[in-house]
Amino acid sequence: MIKVGIIGAAGYTAGELIRILINHPDIELTYLYSNSQAERDITSVHDDLLGQTDLKFSAEIKETDVVFLCQGHGKSREFLDHHTFNAQTKIIDLSQDFRHQTKAQWDDRTFVYGLPELNKSKITSAKNIANPGCFATAIQLAILPLAQAGLLKDEVHVNAITGSTGAGQAPGATTHFSWRNNNVSIYKAFEHQHLVEITESVKSLQPAFDQDINFIPVRGNFSRGILASVYTTFEGSASDALKLYQEFYADAAFTTVTDQGIHLKQVINTNNALVSVEKHKNKILITSIIDNLLKGASGQAVENMNLMFGLDQSTGLKLKANLF
Repeated sequence: MIKVGIIGAAGYTAGELIRILINHPDIELTYLYSNSQAERDITSVHDDLLGQTDLKFSAEIKETDVVFLCQGHGKSREFLDHHTFNAQTKIIDLSQDFRHQTKAQWDDRTFVYGLPELNKSKITSAKNIANPGCFATAIQLAILPLAQAGLLKDEVHVNAITGSTGAGQAPGATTHFSWRNNNVSIYKAFEHQHLVEITESVKSLQPAFDQDINFIPVRGNFSRGILASVYTTFEGSASDALKLYQEFYADAAFTTVTDQGIHLKQVINTNNALVSVEKHKNKILITSIIDNLLKGASGQAVENMNLMFGLDQSTGLKLKANLF
């Protein structure tokens, strides 16, 4: 059995990790670290797990095979500065602290960018993983096939809407119910932090790409999920576009390509990603949908763990959507 520890175990992404891992056939959850909740039942915070586990939060770190870091952005590097893990312990970080190429190093550890559709072979041999951002995952799934083919010839335009869980568990002015309900708003237009990792991935496949990726992030009045609509110029036909995407994702464990319309309920509570491809005059429109807490965070982190330990990539992740 693979022994697992979770740091920052009281947050949304940790709750999803626990939900997956208590049912994972090859995992033993060794500790769930949370200073603020130490000694309390995890169901006092993650009450969706009531009746499924009797695990408790702990303020003690034990030896494990792998550690998931589920703290806020900037907290992972700080935590590692003050805590020592065995050199053999693998680390999967769900914050943005190690995602960028210039920040992928900590002490003698190098973090591999953990998007399986891009870096599967590197992930398989990695000791440390920087899990991608949720928006970054959805948007990269929409544009990486074009980049690999060298077909990003113009600016890329992105509009993507996310649920409130994307902002984390700590309450804020734009996350509480009375503000978010019956409301939609734009934030961080053209300067969202995920643009850096998206651009790095695109240039790893198409080094000469020098156009803007124009990203308009939108807060949605729902809990979970991301729908990204992306368009750019494309000279080929609709069948050319569909074939390009189908070939790129032919061996992907969780990403499916279609030429039909898609909607968020098809992927909510699953680790699946759907990518819809359409041609309109001289433009290609790609719609990408994921669950931000699963394929955009914890589910993808478990994908990475499975690959790192030589397991089938989909182990423990065959979750089903519920349209109603």
